Amino acid sequence: MFDGVRMDMTIAREEIFAPVLSALSFTDAADVVRQANASVYGLQAAGWTRDINNAHRVARALRAGTVHVNQYDEDDITVPLGGFRQSGIGRDKSLHAFDKYNGIKTTRLRLDGQV
Repeated sequence: MFDGVRMDMTIAREEIFAPVLSALSFTDAADVVRQANASVYGLQAAGWTRDINNAHRVARALRAGTVHVNQYDEDDITVPLGGFRQSGIGRDKSLHAFDKYNGIKTTRLRLDGQV
């Protein structure tokens, strides 16, 4: 756990695929959204609050593929996984993932004997 992290620090700017928590301070919900959306990454975000209305407002405003509220990393294969900007390409898991493995083609035939 790293406390006192600032947006100009590498630990705040880079994706870290390890059990690391970087704690950044903020002044209000708008500041949280501004800081989070300033990143070039947008895979997942998490926050803890008692205000469910504020949680919905912030979740809608965040440019992240998954937003966790009052929990983190509860997974479900039926829910798509993917990010925005430089975090991932497309969506994995769920029915949404099939699109990237299928090449959809349209074939139109005339069957009335005319060439």
